[in-house]
Amino acid sequence: MKRCITIGIIIIACFLCQSTLFHYLELAGVVPNLLLIVTMSFGLMRGRKEGLLVGFFSGLLIDIFFGQALGPYAFIYMTLGYANGFFHRIYYVEDVLLPMFMITVNDFLYNISVYFMFFMLRNKLDLSDYMYKIILPEMIYTIIITLFFYKILVRINLRLKRVKEVDKI
Repeated sequence: MKRCITIGIIIIACFLCQSTLFHYLELAGVVPNLLLIVTMSFGLMRGRKEGLLVGFFSGLLIDIFFGQALGPYAFIYMTLGYANGFFHRIYYVEDVLLPMFMITVNDFLYNISVYFMFFMLRNKLDLSDYMYKIILPEMIYTIIITLFFYKILVRINLRLKRVKEVDKI
């Protein structure tokens, strides 16, 4: 129960920071995708089920507050969280290279999915412009934020594991 509440607080805090605070820290007109970092992190640290659930609720928040329909962002985040869970077996806490690689791939796939769902279907076909103005700057900014934010999430996850072990005793 403590884990669910803690993860819920993390998701809400990241959503609030991403949608309010980081707009004052825009670089090249983009903000880092904190909810994608959380989804990727919990997928790697906890597995497919946890990644799927964290991704679903992260995407659902975006759908509720910013989406035009309920479900597209939830589906994207959920799919990415589930896919990250496959790498749970090769994940080590000390390893920083895997999370950095995964956030790069995740951010690219996220933005390409958003492009296909919301722009290409409306006949806005300038992918190169979208790539240089949105995808690349957001990827770089998200990677930089991941360096710092991921370590915080790892500490929270380790603390949650310790609390779970103490509760078993």
